Amino acid sequence: MKRCKMAMARLVACIVLYTSLGHIPSSLGVILRTTDKIVWANEFEPIELTCLIESISTNNPRIEWKKIKNGVPSYVYFQNKISGDLENRAQLREPANILIFNTSRADTAEYRCEVAAIEDQRDFDEILISLAVRVKPVVPRCSVPESVTVGTSTELRCLENEGFPASQYRWFHNNEELPQDPKTSQRFVNFSYIINPDTGSLKFRRVRKEDAGEYYCQAKNDAGNAQCSPKVMDVCDVDVLGIFLQSCGGLMAVVTLIFVIYLMKRLCCYKSVYNGNNYNTPAQAPAIDYADADEGHFRHKSSFII
Repeated sequence: MKRCKMAMARLVACIVLYTSLGHIPSSLGVILRTTDKIVWANEFEPIELTCLIESISTNNPRIEWKKIKNGVPSYVYFQNKISGDLENRAQLREPANILIFNTSRADTAEYRCEVAAIEDQRDFDEILISLAVRVKPVVPRCSVPESVTVGTSTELRCLENEGFPASQYRWFHNNEELPQDPKTSQRFVNFSYIINPDTGSLKFRRVRKEDAGEYYCQAKNDAGNAQCSPKVMDVCDVDVLGIFLQSCGGLMAVVTLIFVIYLMKRLCCYKSVYNGNNYNTPAQAPAIDYADADEGHFRHKSSFII
């Protein structure tokens, strides 16, 4: 009997010690756990968020689920029914799991499972789960020039904005994948291009005749991949005759312009000399009077002709 009393005293002391340290034995409080605190799911596929009750004494605990998006909480399971964003798309499974039938990209958020057990000494526990929904890329927009000249630089572009996580990009030439670093492949060791898998850019420093052909791009992430239709890029030789004719045309344009300016200056000088303000008609020489001083004698003027 004495030994039983001593054992009881030790048990009470342990309980007091655990309580003072903030630790409560499992039999005296509700305790939750989950199989995954970070969950990934593919869009339109089912996913289950686990909220497992390891210990509880209350027969009918209150179970609630909340969705936390951008720091704002909202109910998805409240008063024994699914509500909010998951209404008609989810159900509660024993003991407190949430099964989402077809996930959407809008379901990406944090979810908090809360269990209240009024008959337990520790009457409340919660657990936080992060859900990220992967989204398959859509067909990327590809930009491939139709024709480029040998020795010049050019850039091919590829982009899509729907995939999550962000897509990585790969380029294919004549149905053969271009390695990110051409020097790592004997087949492409003489190629001079740079691929950026994050932005989808394919840059050629100096285009060669061998670079001609079909090109297409593929966007890929953990949810899947998508690619654009192949487009042909032609590589042309340098057009020496065209450059010569273009140069001659430019030279002729300069000569013509100089000639026109010269003619305009000449015309301006001609107008300044012969305009009505500066040109004066020479005055006629006065008539010479050869008459004598006496009136009535014959007057012989310079205009008289014999």
